[in-house]
Amino acid sequence: MRPAAHVDDDWRRVSPRHVVVEVVGSVIGAGLTVAVLLVVGAWFELPWATWAGIAVGAIALVSIAFEPRRVRSIGYRRRADDLVFRRGIMFQRQVAVPYGRMQLVDIMRGPVSRALGLADLKFVTAAAATAVTLPGLPLEDAERLRDELVALAETRRAGL
Repeated sequence: MRPAAHVDDDWRRVSPRHVVVEVVGSVIGAGLTVAVLLVVGAWFELPWATWAGIAVGAIALVSIAFEPRRVRSIGYRRRADDLVFRRGIMFQRQVAVPYGRMQLVDIMRGPVSRALGLADLKFVTAAAATAVTLPGLPLEDAERLRDELVALAETRRAGL
C-alpha cells in the first residue's frame, strides 16, 4: 500500500521576492546588450547599432514592467501521483511530473537568490523535455519539498 501523498487543494505561488531576481537578471542582460550596441555604434560610426541599442533598451523596459505579473503566473500543485507546474502569461506552460519518474531533485541558488533567501528546485526525469525548474521558493520550503519529493519518488519507483 502506498503512503498517502500530500495533496494541495490550491495552486501555490513562488515568493514575491523572486521578482527582484528576475528584474536584476533582465537589467544585467539588457544593460550589457545596450552598452555593447551603443559602444559599437559610436566606435564604428554605425547609426543602426545605436538605434538597435535604443530599441533593445525600450523593449527591456517594457519587459521589466511585466516581471511582477510573470512571477505571479508561476505556481505548482502537488497531487496524489504527480507535481504539476505552471507558468506563463501569454504563452502558458503546464507540466505534470509523476513522482515515480523523478530521477533528480536539485536545489540551485544564484547570488541574488541567495541574498534574498530563495532557491530554485529542478526536477529531472528520463525525458529531457520534462525537466522543470520551480524558481523563487524560500530556501526552507525548497529543502522540505525536495526531501518530500525524493521520498515519494523512491517509494513510487520501488512499486510500494
